[in-house]
Formats: sequence, structure tokens, C-alpha cells
Amino acid sequence: MEATTPNHLDKPRVAALVGPTAVGKTAVALALAEGLGAEIVNADSLQIYRELDIGTAKPTPAERARVVHHLIDVADPSEPYDADRYCLEARAVLAALHARGVPPLVVGGTGLYIKALLAGLFPEGGPAPQVRARLRRELSDLGLPALYARLLHLDPDTAARLHPHDTYRIIRALEVREATGRPLSALIKAHRFQDAPYRVLKLGLRLPREELYRRIDQRVQVMLAAGWLEEVEGLLTRYPPELKPLQALGYRHLINFLTGRWTWEEALTLLARDTRRYAKRQLTWFGSDPEIRWFAPAEIDGMAAALAEFFG
Repeated sequence: MEATTPNHLDKPRVAALVGPTAVGKTAVALALAEGLGAEIVNADSLQIYRELDIGTAKPTPAERARVVHHLIDVADPSEPYDADRYCLEARAVLAALHARGVPPLVVGGTGLYIKALLAGLFPEGGPAPQVRARLRRELSDLGLPALYARLLHLDPDTAARLHPHDTYRIIRALEVREATGRPLSALIKAHRFQDAPYRVLKLGLRLPREELYRRIDQRVQVMLAAGWLEEVEGLLTRYPPELKPLQALGYRHLINFLTGRWTWEEALTLLARDTRRYAKRQLTWFGSDPEIRWFAPAEIDGMAAALAEFFG
């Protein structure tokens, strides 16, 4: 289903391919982009970082040679990068593609980035440094579980979509709640992402739960065989483990093994558990969007037909 607004027919067209981790977005995107003559705009919040290659399932050089990719390897791991910056840079890419008459295919699983790009960022208010500083002190004194429990009480909708270990977003949500007096989830609903500069077609990939979990487990083994642990060891020689991208799914698990906090078996067990939980959160996020047309990864012809009709 296309996103519709009163004047949506006058807006430039953008297609998006979304879905949970390990569902097969890269292979499907390559096939669709090649058939359409499109270029791919990355919407994975970790693939924007240089040096994080294996653990982010970043498209290989050979895959990027098949189809032009944008917004991959655009920031160093130590460089701040958020949805605001992504929205600004991705909209510039879309403008350039539209100027050249090239169909854009936005591909990724970071729901906030995709929503910000296609429908605008909600006005959550600027940073509140004093509130944030106090929350940081409370984090040190009380621990993250206590802050997450507070968020569950104050803003259960936001807490439900965050990982209990996502320090940055938990503190940010509490900061917004205290600074504005309103839950972050209420601000999102009130805004309803009304900045919608594009006519959009959203395609989603999904699989039966057990098949998705099998793919997740298989991909972890492939990544490890490709040298993921060595990649993390190399990153730790150049960057502190507290960096935001190094606390991402998978990277923090291998870091906890390398620093002796977990055994190898514990790291793998917790990685499998947390990756499945992440996939469930992605499915919950995308499942709440009625504009997404859902396909199995093998239904290439159906997706290609929808894209051909949309870009016409």
C-alpha cells in the first residue's frame, strides 16, 4: 500500500524494503534494484560506520559493484551519528537520485531511520543537559535496570520497544519525559510524522518465526567463520569498548567475551537470545505500519511487479 496524502501524486517517489535481521533483505534488494535500474539507499544504523563490516552484514564489495549503494561507510565508529543526521544525508541522496531520474530503493531494518526519512522526525525537544547529567549520575548509582524500570512505569510504550540494555535511548526517553512532562510515545503519536515529502511504496519481508531463527543462527556462524571475532579484536585496538556502535548487538557480546566477562558459550547463547529478541522488536515496529505490503523473500516477481507499477 502506498502512503497517501492529499497531494501525494505530486511528490517524488521512493520505495522502501524493510524487515527483520537475517530475513534476506540484501539479496532481495540486489535483485529488485538490478531489475528496476534503481540505486540502494542504506537504512541500517550500523552499516553507516566504517570498519564495522562483518558483524553488520554489510554488502560486500562484489555486491556493491552490482548496484550502487549510498550511505554505507560514511562515519567513523567514534563519530556521532543519529536519526537527525541520517535524515538530512539520506534526503540529500534522494534529491540527487530524483534529479538523475534514478529510482531510489531504501533498504534496511532500522525502523526509526526509515520513519524519519520518509515521514519526518517528531519534535521531541532539544537536549536538557541538567536532566541528562542527573540521569547519568543515577545510572552510575542505581544501575540501568532501575532506570529501565522507571521508564516502564512512566512510558511503557517506549520501554516496550527498547532493549533493556539500550542505555542511550533509555536515558534519552527519560530525559524527554522529564523535560517536556510528556512521554516520548505520546509525542510521537501527537506528531504522527506529518512531514511526508515523498510518495512511498513500502515492501516488507517476513518468514515463519522458526525459519527466521534458523537463518539468524546460521548467519552468526557464517560471520564468525568470516573473521568477526578478529574484526572486533582489531576495533578494540583503536576504539574504547564504550563507543555506541561497539555496544550494538553482537559487538558487545564478543567484547564481553574478549574482556573476560563471559565465556565463549555464554557469549554465543546470549547473542542468539538477544538477536531473536531484536528481530521480534523489528517485527513489532514494522508490523504496526499498515502501509507495508508483506512478501516472503522468494516472492521476487510479486515485489518486482509492484515496483514496476509504482515507478511506472
